[in-house]
Amino acid sequence: MQWAPLIARDASEQTAMRDAGAWHDALRDAPEPLLRELTGDTRSPLDVLHGPAAAVLLERDGETRVDVIEAVRWHTIGSARWGRVGRALYMADFLEPGRKFATTDRAFLAAQAGHDFDGVLRQVVRMRLEWSLREGLEIFPETASFWNSVR
Repeated sequence: MQWAPLIARDASEQTAMRDAGAWHDALRDAPEPLLRELTGDTRSPLDVLHGPAAAVLLERDGETRVDVIEAVRWHTIGSARWGRVGRALYMADFLEPGRKFATTDRAFLAAQAGHDFDGVLRQVVRMRLEWSLREGLEIFPETASFWNSVR
């Protein structure tokens, strides 16, 4: 919400960024059966399903802005097809205050996002990839493509 006025190119993009930010975690705490039913996904890890499920509901409720739907859908793993709305949401999701890791580094990056959108995005993607690798987590093909599109 704080960055939208600084990084959006126009009023409609600013509104799209704010809406994607407001809706991306709408189903974060939803029960697994509901998330799997909405997405039709029986295999993916549970923690990546809330975005796709929220995107399904947005579409059902009449949302037509593809940039908002796709930002919400892919916000946990990234998408090389994104424009600024998805990229901004990906950064904001990682840099949001209240998370308990890399507090100083994340606060610094958050302060720079309005001045160096692309540079901060690259650093956020890098940090998320490094963490996933350190933790032995799956690197999704979409994430690898996203990294290749921003580096």
